[in-house]
Amino acid sequence: MDAVPRIRVVIAKPGLDGHDRGVKIVARALRDAGMEVVYTGLHQTPEQVVRTAIQEDAAAIGLSILSGAHMTLFARVLELLRENDASDIMVFGGGIIPEADMPALQEMGVARIFTPGATTQEIVGWVRSAIRSPA
Repeated sequence: MDAVPRIRVVIAKPGLDGHDRGVKIVARALRDAGMEVVYTGLHQTPEQVVRTAIQEDAAAIGLSILSGAHMTLFARVLELLRENDASDIMVFGGGIIPEADMPALQEMGVARIFTPGATTQEIVGWVRSAIRSPA
């Protein structure tokens, strides 16, 4: 019997934000739920994040942004995915993101934003339902 391929997710901390406890908890929860997780570490550029996602054949990119630069960083990641014919890679994220910015992020193509208080079970469940396992 062949093993079922696992969902592969790149988790990243773009920009200058240096707080990574929450993103590490999310990365561990996704891994513990059976997904392949590549955590890129702190201070990544959007270019580095997209390059990693393409090289790793990821199904999704999860961005953690606490710095207030969410509009710029999400927009740049989505732009780079389009430029690299990789728009099939789903982008989601979390962090300190004002409710007022949510509609604009969704309109630009961000699949989901998790705000403080979201549980790891909620995030894992959403990723599982939003991203089909590779066939």
